[in-house]
Amino acid sequence: MGAQLRVYKRRIRAVTATKKITKAMEMIAASRIVKAQRKVAASMPYAAELTRAVTAVATGSNTKHALTTEVEAPARAAVLLITSDRGLAGGYSSNAIKQAERLSERLRGEGKEVDTYIVGRKGAAYYGFRERKVAELWTGFTDSPAYADAKRVAAPLIEAIQTVTAEGGVDELHIVYTEFVSMMTQNAVDGRMLPLSLDKVEEETGAKGEILPLFDFEPSAEDVLDALLPRYVESRIYNALLQSAASEHAARRRAMKSATDNAGDLIKSLSRLANAARQAEITQEISEIVGGASAMADATAGSDK
Repeated sequence: MGAQLRVYKRRIRAVTATKKITKAMEMIAASRIVKAQRKVAASMPYAAELTRAVTAVATGSNTKHALTTEVEAPARAAVLLITSDRGLAGGYSSNAIKQAERLSERLRGEGKEVDTYIVGRKGAAYYGFRERKVAELWTGFTDSPAYADAKRVAAPLIEAIQTVTAEGGVDELHIVYTEFVSMMTQNAVDGRMLPLSLDKVEEETGAKGEILPLFDFEPSAEDVLDALLPRYVESRIYNALLQSAASEHAARRRAMKSATDNAGDLIKSLSRLANAARQAEITQEISEIVGGASAMADATAGSDK
């Protein structure tokens, strides 16, 4: 019985140590969520004004450009998937991967080839295990992305959209990331970055029916669009990286809180079992003492006779 009690105590110590780790990770994730939320809020005005500028140029000119002009028969699309570098975040990365799989399946159903670009080790591990081709891969910055990281990710995508499809380019750019709604809600979403849908932009920015001012473009509308194209793609990717980072921290906080609570419940259960084992051990010792005393008393009575 003593061996069983030692087993319970050893398990309680192990679970207690795990609980301390998960509690610390929960507190770290909670502190990082606030910083990530501030970065998301700070990036929104720039992205909104840049989108308005692109919309103004597109509606004020008849220039055909990769930023705003759809190909009649698109043959290839690029999908940028944003996942996490680290685990212990619940279903954060798996939900984004599932959304990317649904998007890729839909695009292939439309007769398009799909080139996959991945941010994060979790997405890379998923595609690597299944031996699927990945066009580009970036890791090491998912929990705290900088604008320089967004520029690095955007560079090959911009080059692909500007390259003719026959020479390895793409006709569409899509992005899959996790939208931060609240501390408890994060949704994996997908969207088409290019070509830009003006109607959808108006709905997102709340500018539906708004009369845009007339502009004179110098040197030309096409040159302005050429200058705005990389800025637009970079801002969209940067905002998606920030929202994904906030979602990752929120998901990790929720997962670690659940793990901490489960560890506490397990410690209570093991403590009850340990107490029961100790009580059974004490009861057995008392029974042995009483039995020994009774035997000695009987032996003494027999010798007196």
